[in-house]
Amino acid sequence: MLKQRVITALVLVAILLPCLLLESPWPFAVLTLVFIGAAGWEWARLNGGHGVAAVALGGVIAAGGAIALVGGWLDAPRAPAIVGPLAALGWVLGGALVLRRGGAGWAAWPVVLRWLIGMVVLWLAWAAMTRAKLIGLNFLLSVFCLVWAADIAAYFGGRRFGRRKLAPAISPGKSWEGVWSGLVGTWVLAALWMAVERQFVFDSPSLYTLLLRQFGALGLLASLSFLAAMSVVGDLFESLVKRQAGAKDSSRLLPGHGGVLDRIDALLPVFPLALYLVSLGA
Repeated sequence: MLKQRVITALVLVAILLPCLLLESPWPFAVLTLVFIGAAGWEWARLNGGHGVAAVALGGVIAAGGAIALVGGWLDAPRAPAIVGPLAALGWVLGGALVLRRGGAGWAAWPVVLRWLIGMVVLWLAWAAMTRAKLIGLNFLLSVFCLVWAADIAAYFGGRRFGRRKLAPAISPGKSWEGVWSGLVGTWVLAALWMAVERQFVFDSPSLYTLLLRQFGALGLLASLSFLAAMSVVGDLFESLVKRQAGAKDSSRLLPGHGGVLDRIDALLPVFPLALYLVSLGA
């Protein structure tokens, strides 16, 4: 299993790295759109879809992204002002509602509504990632690394200090102590990242630098804590959907890693919300 995971990770890095380093956002946008389309297929299968219907959902999401690319929507100076607040309300209030109702509550919702939620969530996350690439590689990587740092710190903090379960019916391994560790991990990462930024020239400010400029030190800590918390919501949301479907992984598309949704679940809320936060100072 470990060998399989390493080989898959190396292949993904070999594919993704050139797209990240190229100045044009198109290769990255197209590559991530393929992954988001695959995630749409997984979402459909986890929510009652099979065969052609599941493929169709992934195709619709990919087609929506392609239209946005060709139409130049993502190159617009600013997204419609209503998108950010709606994404924030959707993830904060909608996420709380879904997690509170649990897997049985989620399964009781109409399939069409669950599919529509998946389409919106996946498309918005992809659009936000593409917009982040337009801002600059340093900004894009700082958002990715925020989520990874929160996840890694939560894992080790939970193993070392975990006592109180966060959501035992959804994800038994997560603890409140892990959540707090994840928050601290993002603070440490931001401090180190900004220290490096002061020593070298990058193509763009990081998420952390922009948040510091806009909200000050306390606002930065609060914003990072909010984004780290929302990464947990994204993770729990996907775990809930898998649990009600009786699935361990979202698919087997990535040998040793499960499916695409398994790898991007925590990113889904963070990217649109990070873009919204930095837009407040624009």
